[in-house]
Amino acid sequence: MSHVPGLIQSIERSSAVLRLLAAGPGRLRVKEVADALALPKSTAHSILRTLEHVGFVEQDPDTARYRLGRGLLDLGHGGIDLNELRGRALNWADALASRSGEEVRIGALRDDKVVVVHHVFRPDDSVQSLDTGRLLPPHATALGKVLLAYNAPAVEAAERAGLEAYTRGTLTTARALARSLSETRERGWALSVEEWEAGRAGIAAPVRSFGGLVVGAIGISGTVERLCDTRRQALTVQVEHVLSTARAISRDLAAS
Repeated sequence: MSHVPGLIQSIERSSAVLRLLAAGPGRLRVKEVADALALPKSTAHSILRTLEHVGFVEQDPDTARYRLGRGLLDLGHGGIDLNELRGRALNWADALASRSGEEVRIGALRDDKVVVVHHVFRPDDSVQSLDTGRLLPPHATALGKVLLAYNAPAVEAAERAGLEAYTRGTLTTARALARSLSETRERGWALSVEEWEAGRAGIAAPVRSFGGLVVGAIGISGTVERLCDTRRQALTVQVEHVLSTARAISRDLAAS
């Protein structure tokens, strides 16, 4: 197999495996893949195992043969089902609510909005309403800013739709939003202070799947006084709670 300098050979080989599996209706053994592509059997096996790990191929447990996987069908939807995201994050979200003392939301981008996939109430006796399924504005919430920070087309869509002002603190210009998203990427988490609701703040961090792909966000929200210091900067302890939870969920997703 010829290789063009500057290109990544393992990706070339992986694409060849996928094309080979897509070319016929049958399922192939490791040796058949290796023979077809003139690869060592060990190399073909490593590629197939990796593609299986990310859902792009599936192995029949009875015959040990490989075929294309259902993960290829999810490429246009961010690579993860929302129910799977919720299921993987349930226990972590409960623990975050307990540690932070605040309500927790898990969100993902759908149709240019942030859909709340899961919502855990603040662990006290206050009256609260369930937000699961609610759509939030991406430019005005911490969850949304995390999701926009790693998705350039979503930023363009938000700007085309108009950056609606919900409070005096809402970011309503492309320049202000870009600055906030750049800061979010640099520090790895987002802060929203009275940008969606007066008197309230949010802290959120990205949830990542295979290879670092951002598939969702998890965050806490509460009063400005509970989440921020007197300079309206996020409290370090709360940021650490959110970051450690997001990393734990990400590890679970990447290992699945």
